[in-house]
Formats: sequence, structure tokens, C-alpha cells
Amino acid sequence: MRFINPKLWVINKTRALAIRDIEDQFVPILKNCSKLTELKKIHAHIVKFSLSQSNFLATKMIDICDECGGHLEYAHQLFDQITQPNIFLYNAHLRVLSHNQRCADAIAVYKRILGCPETGIAVFPDKFTFPIALKVCGACLWLDLGREIHGHVWKFGSMSNSVVGNSLIDMYVKCGGLGDAEKVFDEMSERDVVSWNSVVSGYARVGQMKRARAMFDSMPEKTVVSWTTLISGYARIGCYAEALDVFRKMQLVGMRPDEVSIVAVLPACAQLGALEVGKWIHIYSDKNGLLKNICICNALIEMYAKCGSIDEARKLFEWMADRDVISWSTMIMGLANHGRVEEAIWVFVEMGRAKVEPNGVTFLGLLSACAHAGFVAEGLRYFDSMKRDYFVDPGVEHYGCVIDLLGRSGHLDQAVEFIRKMPFKPDSSIWGSVLSACRTHRNLNLAVIATEQLLELEPDDTGNYVLLSNVYAAMEKWDGVSRMRKLMRNMRVKKTPGCSLIEVDNIVQEFVVGDETKPFFHEIYCMLDLLALHNSTGTSNETTIGDIMDPEFGN
Repeated sequence: MRFINPKLWVINKTRALAIRDIEDQFVPILKNCSKLTELKKIHAHIVKFSLSQSNFLATKMIDICDECGGHLEYAHQLFDQITQPNIFLYNAHLRVLSHNQRCADAIAVYKRILGCPETGIAVFPDKFTFPIALKVCGACLWLDLGREIHGHVWKFGSMSNSVVGNSLIDMYVKCGGLGDAEKVFDEMSERDVVSWNSVVSGYARVGQMKRARAMFDSMPEKTVVSWTTLISGYARIGCYAEALDVFRKMQLVGMRPDEVSIVAVLPACAQLGALEVGKWIHIYSDKNGLLKNICICNALIEMYAKCGSIDEARKLFEWMADRDVISWSTMIMGLANHGRVEEAIWVFVEMGRAKVEPNGVTFLGLLSACAHAGFVAEGLRYFDSMKRDYFVDPGVEHYGCVIDLLGRSGHLDQAVEFIRKMPFKPDSSIWGSVLSACRTHRNLNLAVIATEQLLELEPDDTGNYVLLSNVYAAMEKWDGVSRMRKLMRNMRVKKTPGCSLIEVDNIVQEFVVGDETKPFFHEIYCMLDLLALHNSTGTSNETTIGDIMDPEFGN
């Protein structure tokens, strides 16, 4: 049996205590360090005191590199100088790499943790290691590697940790492994609100809103993140009425909306025309100091513009102290859609004076404005300047705007030539624009060509058949109109019924032609009967209420 020399043990213990005492003296100094130059000076003193191999101090210094903006090279040097790094140092290095999107390097460090061949010393990952590694897998969509790390979690006994479990769910959700995420959720012994939110977010992300809503309703505790996730999910798949309904219920239970939930619900207000709700959000944001957030102001500008209150949008835009490219582009697009072309161009000029570089959306608004006003020369000039002056590559939507501009102005031959010179195949929106211009300018030959292209791209879209039928009607080609309607009947093509929206008492009601499911349907019929009777001329051509409510009325 080997005996420990008591005198040697006392000496080593005293030395260790002395080293730790010196290390502790560096802690407050490092805590107040905020610049790389200061850190390097402190590091020099650490080396002077022969503490360059201190895992404790190296970990602190790498954390400072991360907090000061991710000085990766220096952090890497600090890590490499330690001959026997412990798990705390490994985790610090992993954090700084993951925060700077160095995914491959982070995974390389993780693999070193499992066994260090150069030293022969194994360092085992802990409950802090796995969340970082799983976050990297989720960011890079490395599902197979994430499953491998899941195996390591079982091996090293960290499955009972809720943070690790939540990280696994988040990784699987981001990588598209929703079934695996739910399995992890079901196997968790302790679930917190993050666990529930992650699963709800997963279903909302892929558009499975029924399942997301069921999970949401089952939650024992809901946070503002839970409500916002549901609102965003509904808005993402176009269920704007449901998004507004959830937002309203969120307030009824006393949950105060935050910046994220407001940005999530404003597009729903814009799409539904829920102006009163949008105004309430504007007042709420102002009272709670949220208008400092540019994203909220941008969303409010878009909401006002789409709800028809372009002056309110302009007022908010002028009030903003700081504007980014989205602010300028949204304002230009809003003015363009309201036909205020000169103002849109003026805002673009002011944008240049403010030294804000325009992007593709900016030019889309400008070209749209020119198309609505028939400014052919200006539109072509802006299109040419995109790449020449601002290095913005035109997309198919920009080409579509120019073709629409030329078509509206009657330059159909030039529009067709422009299509031939496009660097990519024209889509249905471009041919639809051509077809619409053909109807306006009574060009039947080109209309037939455009329709053939549209039917090839979108054979089930009833609008294409209706447009061509209208072209025939405009030219009094009644045999063509009859042929189109017969073709639609033979193909059993159904026209999507029209709908309208109205906001009453902060609730948006949708009315679809022929829909008898509304609880006040009969009252609507009675009112329309009164209107029809009031406007009746008493002739045989009188329009009846049955005609108005017929899905085929007006076709």
C-alpha cells in the first residue's frame, strides 16, 4: 500500500489554496473588463503569475470574448494554450463558436470532448454541453448528428434534465423531426412551459394548426410566447381571423402583448382591414414605449396603408426618428398602391438623401407606382438603374411590374419583346398581366397566346378562363364567350365565390356569396330585400335578391 507523505500533502494543499486565492483576485477585474485591449493586459498579468494553465481563468476570459462581440481568434488562442482543458472550458469555447455561427468548428470541439486523443484524458459532456451542441445541429439542420447526440444524452444520463429535453425538442422541430420531438416531449418526466411552447411552435411551423391549438389548450400554464406562437402560426397560413381571435382572447385573460406578439398580429389586421384593432395596437404601443421598436412602426405603417389610411401611415413614417430600408420601402409601396405616385417618387429621393441603400422591395414599389400612373419612361429608367447604380438584381416580380407598365400603356409589342429578353421563364403573374392588358386594348390574338401560356401554368385557375371570356365579350365575340363558358362547364371548373369583410365592434366578419351559416343570415336577407325593393324600377329586368346571393351572379 502506498502511503501519502503528510508534509508533501500539506505543501500541495497550501499551494493549491494560494493559487485559488490569486485566481479569485482576478475575478472582479475580469468582471469589469469590456474591451479586448483590456483583456489582453489582464492576460499578461495572469501569465506573469504563472496561471496561464488555469482552466478557471481561461474560461472567464473566453466568456468575455463572447460578451465583447465574439473575438474568435483570441478565444481560440486562449483555449489552445490549455494542455488539459476541463468541461467548463470546453463549454465556454462551444458557446462562443455557436454564437458566431461556426457550426462545423463547434461540432469538432464537441467531438474532442468525448475523448482527447492528444492527452489520453476523457472529458465527459454535461448538462451544459448538450444544449449548445443541439442548438448548433438545429441551426444547421443536421438531423442525423442531432440524433447521434440524442444517443449521447442517454449514455451520459442527462435525459432527466428539462433544459436538455427542451433542447432536443427544439432541435427536432427545427430539423423537421416533429414525430421525434413529440416522442421526447411524451417521455419527459418534468415538462415546463418551454417544453410545451416548443411543441406548439413545431406544429405551428409546419401549418398543423389544429394540433397546435389542441396542445395550446392543454397547456397547464401559458406565457406571452405561447399566445404569440399561436398567433404567428395562424397568420403564416393565412388564417387571419383566427389570429385576431387569439389576440383578443389573449387580452381577455389579462396577458399583455409584447413586441413580438404585436408584430405577429399586425399583418392579420392589414389583411383583414381591421383598422380599429390596428389603431388600438398603435395607441397601446405608444403608451408602453414600444414605438421605439422600428419593426413595430414598420408593421403599423403597412397596416395603415393596407387598411386605406395612407395619411396615418405617412404621419407615423414622418414621426419616426430612425428609419431602416424596410420603413422607406413600405412607405413607397403604400403610396404606390394608393396612386400617389409623385409622393412615392419624392420619398425615394428623400431615401437617397438619407443615405439609405434601396433594395428589391423599394424598386418594386417604385415600379408599381409608375405602372399605376403610366409613367413609362420613368419606370424603365428606374428598372435600368437597379443593377447599374444600386447593384440590385431584378427578380421576376420586377420584370412583371415593367411588363404591367408597358401593357397598361398600350405598348403590348414592347411588353412581349421584354418577356423574350427575360433571363428566366415568365410565370403566371406576367402572362396574367399581359392578358389583362389585352382586354383593355382589345388585342385578341395576343390574348389567346397569353391564355394558352396561363392554362399550361395554371390549368385549374378559373380566373384565366373568365379573363379570356371577358376579352371576347369586350370585342363582342359572343361565340368565343359561349365557347369559354362551355369549356368551363365541361371541365367542371368552379369559380371561387366572392367574399367581403367588414369590421364591427372590433370584430371582423366575413361574408361569402351563398354562405347561409351566419347566425344573422336571415336579417341580412331582409335588409337586402328592402334595398332591392327601394331601388326597384318595376321592370322585367329588375334585379332580385336571389340574383344577388347567387354565386354565378355577375359572371
